[in-house]
Amino acid sequence: MTETLSLLEELIRRESVTPNDAGCQDLLAERLGKLGFNDERLNFADTQNLWLRRGSEPPLFVFLGHTDVVPTGPLAAWDSPPFEPTLRDGKLYGRGAADMKGGIAAFVTAVERFIAQYPQHKGSIAVMMTSDEEGAATHGVVKVVEVLEGRNEKIDWCLVGEPSSDKAVGDVIRVGRRGSLCAKLTVFGIQGHVAYPELAENPIHTFAPALKDLAEEIWDHGNRFFPPTRLQVSNINAGTGAENIIPGQAEVQFNLRFCTELDEATIKARTQAILDKYGFKYDLQWRLSGNPFLTARGQLVDATHAAIETVCGFQTQDDTGGGTSDGRFVAPTGAQVIELGPLNASIHKVNEHIGLDDLETLSRIYQQILVNLLA
Repeated sequence: MTETLSLLEELIRRESVTPNDAGCQDLLAERLGKLGFNDERLNFADTQNLWLRRGSEPPLFVFLGHTDVVPTGPLAAWDSPPFEPTLRDGKLYGRGAADMKGGIAAFVTAVERFIAQYPQHKGSIAVMMTSDEEGAATHGVVKVVEVLEGRNEKIDWCLVGEPSSDKAVGDVIRVGRRGSLCAKLTVFGIQGHVAYPELAENPIHTFAPALKDLAEEIWDHGNRFFPPTRLQVSNINAGTGAENIIPGQAEVQFNLRFCTELDEATIKARTQAILDKYGFKYDLQWRLSGNPFLTARGQLVDATHAAIETVCGFQTQDDTGGGTSDGRFVAPTGAQVIELGPLNASIHKVNEHIGLDDLETLSRIYQQILVNLLA
């Protein structure tokens, strides 16, 4: 059993469902503390955050991750208990194996080997952990970054260990992410009997033309890095459950995953203009989950390309697909941010797993990136 596999098994055994950490961060702090990493806890509300740093000089390289995992779903659907790491057919099964305790284990052992090889390395290395990435993400990395910015502790390079790979470890790296803007719309009507529609006002009917316009709106055409912005309705709720009552109001939730061609203010203004065109009464509440970001070719991306070619023998692909990650909170500080981690095919599913060879390959890639930047 390798050091990386052994550490991953220890992490999986800890039932760290959001926002619980279940001792994962203590394990990491104890392990890296032996290598001279200073241990700082930056906890907020029910979220545990860990900041480990070795060195005080720039440039600062940060491994960013989360120790929390999503719920398991029906236990009976798993072929083995989700919090009992199980080896089967060259893979390790368990909740968090790919998202993202595998990435955490890989970069911890990569750091250990790198420091053994280069104890007097350039700059500084840090590890940032949170227990609230899979949840609301309101008291995690966003708060830690506020603390770091407040004391002018600047991150130069940040590697997020999220599962970015597609068919083979390292075949895809995320160099950016789309923004995410959520909306909750309440359309007000007048409740009444379905037999007397002239005495009522059906909010579903009045909103329907606006919904068509929102769904068909061409927000932008994307660019070479991002696909076009899209609006998707995620929930519509109205009525009392009775078949003979016109509802008095309707609630609609929708989300826009937007690229760097748009901003929050523009989306809000265009949405409200569409709604106002139809003259119905409504209330609209917005929540910005994160703005889009893009890391252009530079030291971090170049070092990662070179490391993957050295370890894997192929050229990686830069990509901005997928959802959001905690990298959205670090990028606005001016740091170069990428995401590189295990295969994403099994994340959030029953029987989540990671290939044993993939785990070791990932750790070697991380180590080579450190060599390319800090040796």
